[in-house]
Amino acid sequence: MESVVKINGLTKVFKRKKAVDDVSFSINSGEVVAILGPNGAGKTTTMLMMLGLLTPTTGKSTLFNQDAREKTVRERIGVMLQEVSLMDGLKVKEIIRLFRSYYPNPISMGQLISLTGLTEEDLNKRTEKLSGGQKRRVGFALALAGNPDLLFFDEPTVGMDITSRKVFWETVRELANQGKSIIFSTHYLQEADDIADRIILFNKGTIIADGKPEDIKRRLSKQSVSFIATKDIPLENVLQLLHVSNVYVQGGRTFIVTDETDSILFSIFKHKWDVKDIRIEKGRLEEAFEQLTEEREEI
Repeated sequence: MESVVKINGLTKVFKRKKAVDDVSFSINSGEVVAILGPNGAGKTTTMLMMLGLLTPTTGKSTLFNQDAREKTVRERIGVMLQEVSLMDGLKVKEIIRLFRSYYPNPISMGQLISLTGLTEEDLNKRTEKLSGGQKRRVGFALALAGNPDLLFFDEPTVGMDITSRKVFWETVRELANQGKSIIFSTHYLQEADDIADRIILFNKGTIIADGKPEDIKRRLSKQSVSFIATKDIPLENVLQLLHVSNVYVQGGRTFIVTDETDSILFSIFKHKWDVKDIRIEKGRLEEAFEQLTEEREEI
């Protein structure tokens, strides 16, 4: 599979402080990648260097095997940064048409409206009259204007209402299904869990985890099997099972904490426990995020 992004040894120093420290990774065509991390972890700095908007202290970044500042590269990428700044005095439809004119093969106006959920009222509104959420929808439209192969979104849904957020992520998945590559940062971990094929987790300027969301959760967060017991089950018997690290009762449900949920299910049926409403909790990305960043703090 073709690598559309290649980063090797990327480092950025501001006043003797390393914002990004020797980072290397690649991103393939068609991948949806979430870049996560606490504030000041180096996410936005890395994205700006990837885009050629910030010069690295050392290391190299290429898009489509070229420098990001090349005109042919810029024609193939779309960008929506955290702060959306729009020219005053223009209607939304006018600024979109202006941006479309910059590209050799722009997306059609009709398709752009369909993908972004912009209404006729939105299109005829002047940019200075837009709310924060409306500005982000317009920023999304401008990022798509050139029909890009690679998209960068920095905190794209901040300020969006629930409906707009839903439309945005549905569109992102549709674009990914078309083979486009998408890189985004977000503080909403559930969005990353739901949308990303892969998560790159930053802390203190370095990458501390890189993989599929389910793999990161499986490796680091707690999993459990829970049920309602219709007859008493001695907890000491449960603790003797293989792969059980803890067992407790909460809200009338028994929770068995384990790293092998299939093994616990087998034991439940093998011992013919009288239980109902069995549920499997595969762990949360928030738990993995907290565990990784806390471990890093202790080093």
